Amino acid sequence: MPTIRKSLKKGPAPVTPAIRKMPPPLSPWEFWRQTLNSPKYILAPMVDASELPWRLLSRKYGTQLAYTPMMNAGIFIREPRYRKEHLESCTEDRPLIAQFCANDTDIFLKAAKMAEQHCDAIDLNLGCPQSIARKGHYGAFLQDEWDLISKMVKLIHRELSIPITCKVRVFPDINKSIAYAKMLEESGCYALTVHGRTREQKGPLTGLASWKHIQAVKAAVNIPVIANGNIQYWADVDRCLESTGADAVMVAEGNLTNPALFANLQPLVWDMGREYLDLVERYPCPMSYARGHLFKIFNHCLTLEECFPFREALVQGTNLEDFKAVVVDLEKYFTPYQKGVKTWIPPTDHPTSRLPFPPWYCQPYVRPSPEEHIKKIQLIMADEAKRKREENDNGDEKAEGAMSKNKMKKLAKLARNPKKQARLARQDIVMCKQCSNLPGVKCENKLCRTCCKKKCETENLTCEGHTGTTAKRREKNQNGEHTELAEDVNISNDISSSSVPV
Repeated sequence: MPTIRKSLKKGPAPVTPAIRKMPPPLSPWEFWRQTLNSPKYILAPMVDASELPWRLLSRKYGTQLAYTPMMNAGIFIREPRYRKEHLESCTEDRPLIAQFCANDTDIFLKAAKMAEQHCDAIDLNLGCPQSIARKGHYGAFLQDEWDLISKMVKLIHRELSIPITCKVRVFPDINKSIAYAKMLEESGCYALTVHGRTREQKGPLTGLASWKHIQAVKAAVNIPVIANGNIQYWADVDRCLESTGADAVMVAEGNLTNPALFANLQPLVWDMGREYLDLVERYPCPMSYARGHLFKIFNHCLTLEECFPFREALVQGTNLEDFKAVVVDLEKYFTPYQKGVKTWIPPTDHPTSRLPFPPWYCQPYVRPSPEEHIKKIQLIMADEAKRKREENDNGDEKAEGAMSKNKMKKLAKLARNPKKQARLARQDIVMCKQCSNLPGVKCENKLCRTCCKKKCETENLTCEGHTGTTAKRREKNQNGEHTELAEDVNISNDISSSSVPV
């Protein structure tokens, strides 16, 4: 009988698990030149904004590298619809980098592996400063957790066949920003996008990005560096590259208002709107994305009072045909001015009067400076303090028909928003006949609740629009009062009788 050893020799060779063949690793600079083709003009990853149709429009006008919208790694691995919507691409959409936000190494790795075959690199978002990033503990709010960041970057660098890149914000201290960048380079980051703003610079306090920080980081690392911040016109691109020494420039907000920025063009807004909607028709995306893009492209036009109907049509639109109609109407309105048939005179003291080009050309929206915003807030607070002092001087008793504090606040807010004021004026809003408050929507007397109640009580009327003003309700209230009074009398009689000795 053959031994086990002999039978093993005669049998088939054991099958070993297949080993995945990884391509020869490229250096960061080989990746930059061979895979990404040494791009200089880059479209930023933008939530709900850098989807496929917008990337294709931007590539047509000079963009050489694009990113997907920022994707949440946890949602990405759970929801197929989310993956399809955010990772949709086509052959013309390359090179492409897929960006994720994450704070867990395993989840980040799973998401990156699922996206690996659909892009040229994986990017880790370390720069989002929004409140949702604070709540979800990702983006710029991982900025102080260098150990966790290093682990995530090293893991992707080791386990994937494509490189990992990072997008960061700077620290106020330049030396700390340099140390941060070096840590990422040592962990395996192949390209670094540096947004020259701190985590706190956002919203009305955005201010200018620091190109000095970007310059210092570029001089300290040996990987490609992409500069991000302060790019609004074509001239800013060259100035940024010269000032920072960066290898490329990334644009976000400047691209949203002018997708042809990298082509050194200021196209007509309706031409860009029409081209974008044609791409959406070929590569469908959520209508909320399309609406958002049209609002950005048409921004300067839609701030004009005569364009408020177009603005409202965009808000109410639900499909491509609705949005295309807005584009046609906008073109029809402004073409006589653009052709010189009519003379364009911007409204006095309106933002469009300070634009370098007429509002029908694509151009950036310039935020007010943080100093202007702070000054505005201080004036509002001073007005509020003055109002409170006057109320205290006049006593707490409010005259009949006087407005409530909440109503006064609403009117003050309305005064600061002329667009809403004009819209309400067109609606022919009727005020209460006896005071300055708004009447009840269903009030038969066209009065506010307080005035209606007084009228119904004094004239014995009924208003079905205001509960508590019907005759039946008043009778019930009166009966309730009589009952309570009778009970009080009975109780007092019982007490009096019990105190008399028998």
